[in-house]
Amino acid sequence: MDFLLRYLPILIAVLVVVVILLIGYVKAPPDQAYIISGLRKNSRILIGQAGIRIPFLERLDKLYLGQMTVDIKTEQSVPTNDFINVSVDAVAKVRISPEEKGIRLAAKNFLNKKGADIALDLRDSLQGNMREIIGTLTLEKINTDRDSFSDQVMQKASKDMEKLGIEILSCNIQNVQDENGLIQDLGAENTSLIKKNAAIAKAQAERDIAIAQAEADKAANDAKVESQTQIAQKQNQLEIKQAELKISADTKRAEAEAAYEIQNQAQQKIIGTATVDAEIAKTEREAELKKQEVEVAKQALDAEIRAKADADRYRKEQEAQAVLFQRQKEAEARRYEQEQEAEAVKKQAEAARFAKEQEAAGISAVGKAEAAAIQAKALAEAEGIDKKAEAMKKYGQAAVIEMVMNALPEIAKNVAEPLSKVDKITMYGDGNSAKLLQDIINGTTQITEGISQGMGLDVKALLSGMLGGKIAAEQSAEAAEPVPTTADSPSPEEPNPTEP
Repeated sequence: MDFLLRYLPILIAVLVVVVILLIGYVKAPPDQAYIISGLRKNSRILIGQAGIRIPFLERLDKLYLGQMTVDIKTEQSVPTNDFINVSVDAVAKVRISPEEKGIRLAAKNFLNKKGADIALDLRDSLQGNMREIIGTLTLEKINTDRDSFSDQVMQKASKDMEKLGIEILSCNIQNVQDENGLIQDLGAENTSLIKKNAAIAKAQAERDIAIAQAEADKAANDAKVESQTQIAQKQNQLEIKQAELKISADTKRAEAEAAYEIQNQAQQKIIGTATVDAEIAKTEREAELKKQEVEVAKQALDAEIRAKADADRYRKEQEAQAVLFQRQKEAEARRYEQEQEAEAVKKQAEAARFAKEQEAAGISAVGKAEAAAIQAKALAEAEGIDKKAEAMKKYGQAAVIEMVMNALPEIAKNVAEPLSKVDKITMYGDGNSAKLLQDIINGTTQITEGISQGMGLDVKALLSGMLGGKIAAEQSAEAAEPVPTTADSPSPEEPNPTEP
């Protein structure tokens, strides 16, 4: 226990150191600078190295050291030294200086920023430097000597970039454009200038040849004179001397005059050649411009004619398509109407056929129903006749009498009906009401006699028997009624139940 207490502070210290090492261990990649600050006056810089950052006491910041591409473009046209507005596109390759001074300067402005953000921050400064250089150069110089132009831009921008800890690795001019197409004109002028210089060189060569020829002629003439002078000197010293002096004077005068004339002719020739070349160049330029104007006008006219032709063709195509579409729709409408009409005719035919079938079925059903009704009526009538016959057979004469009695009022009504339609009856002779009544009775009697003959029954006898039976029955009923008695009167004899 004492051992643990003795070494406990050491163990705690070791644990603290281990924790610090585990948490604070950092390793910087080659393209980044790790800047550790907090405890020291000057921060530590790690590039491709490992280090320890004390947690909670030191902080870690990163600075990108890789190569960055900056697009330098003049957003607006910039006038050159010869007052020509141009637009220039360039690309610059930059990086943060790997030296400690450059890193510390860059850390003040670009700490913890990505490469694209740093390039964006540098673009405005580089554009300003390029605009300043453009203002000091001519259009021809910018276009023909781009290497010198890019070098001047780098030299100018390096002073500003060093203050930010930035190195410019390269600067390339990609494109140069002017507003009026003068760069193209420079090409034409250079062509004319080359031709002019060639013509001048040719004239100068011809002039040198002429001068050399004159000098050669002069030397030959001098040698000849010298020879003649020597010969003449032997003959006559005085004459030779005078002649020599005279020849010498004339020769010098002639040489001077010849040289002056030759020089004058050469100068006139040079001037004439230059004038002709200038006129030729001007004429060629004017012809080229006229040719370009004609070409532009031709292209514009061709474009206008082509556009008009395309518009007419498109309009005709659309009209043709519209007519074709209308014809197709009309044909489809006619076909649809025909199909609908055919379908309607088909349905009408089916309906007519169905109606005929239903009508035939109805007629058949009506016929069957009528036949069944007739059959049922016949069966009912036969059954009724059978029942009547059965009843007559059962009841015999009584039923017949009842039937006759029920029919007699109807018979009498029918016999007397013609008389009801007569408004007034006039009788002559023995005619009276008794006679009329007798005629009605006679008619009824004839009818009953016809019934008796037809059915083989004696209606009179049946009626007499029936009436006699009814009278006897009524008398029996009257005799059977009890007679009211008093207490003092003797009771009548009770009838014998055996008596009839």
